[in-house]
Amino acid sequence: MHQTVLVTGAAGQLGSELQVLAASYPHYQFIFVNRSQLAIDNEAAVIQFFEQHQVNICINCAAYTAVDKAEEDTTAAYAINAQAAALLASCCRQQQAMYIHISTDYVFNGLATEPYTVNHPVDPVNAYGASKLKGEALVQQQNPASIIIRTSWVYSSFGNNFVKTMLRLMKDRPLINVVNDQVGCPTYAADLAAVILQIANQPLVVQANPGIYHYSNSGVISWYQFAVAIKEMLGSDCIVNPIPSIQYPTPAKRPGYSVLDTTKIQQVFNVPLTGWKDSLQKCLQLLQP
Repeated sequence: MHQTVLVTGAAGQLGSELQVLAASYPHYQFIFVNRSQLAIDNEAAVIQFFEQHQVNICINCAAYTAVDKAEEDTTAAYAINAQAAALLASCCRQQQAMYIHISTDYVFNGLATEPYTVNHPVDPVNAYGASKLKGEALVQQQNPASIIIRTSWVYSSFGNNFVKTMLRLMKDRPLINVVNDQVGCPTYAADLAAVILQIANQPLVVQANPGIYHYSNSGVISWYQFAVAIKEMLGSDCIVNPIPSIQYPTPAKRPGYSVLDTTKIQQVFNVPLTGWKDSLQKCLQLLQP
């Protein structure tokens, strides 16, 4: 019997990478839905969808990710990142389906000096982080068997992200400024997608170990160092200039330190960790063949 895997947010970076990998998992029947096919904040539509489909695994990649916009549009951010996430968790509990939910490093305040473990006190500094944290709490309340994966600095050959912005700017400008006082771990969405499917493939381990996990590529860098690496791999002549965050004001405050401790996910699910440089190279080869 084929197991049905529902992937929400199918048009985003992570959803798109899962679509690439789907062919390697012939024992799953994937249903990929974007916002126009299933708006997860439409309660009636979600309930009806679960009534019509016997879902075995739900991977929720749908999220309100416009960090700056969320400062004003908090209602929409909470509707998608919190209430809708809880609704999916609840529907999965009722159908005894595995629920895998994606969260963020932005649940932390960025004041730490060593990698954040899954048990570190949470304290978001912006509305986006607060809405994702509320989502985590509601998901665990509605469905304690859920797996929640916090990740950081996601990029991909799909969608909009830092890497693609840098490619564009380095082509158009002789000099760019990039903040050098925010450090973290970049995460290639293709690697995260592979890890999610590896976890989904271990139902007994999931059953025995629900809860919160951290995943990113390995290595700690600043956005400036990330930009310099992109420049070097491209062989670009663009000058990358380091600046403090104070010189690049944004509506939403960003955490200064976003490094996640990935020990737990490695130990429990035996997942590999790829270095950020190797993954960046893979992504750039797709973007700049």
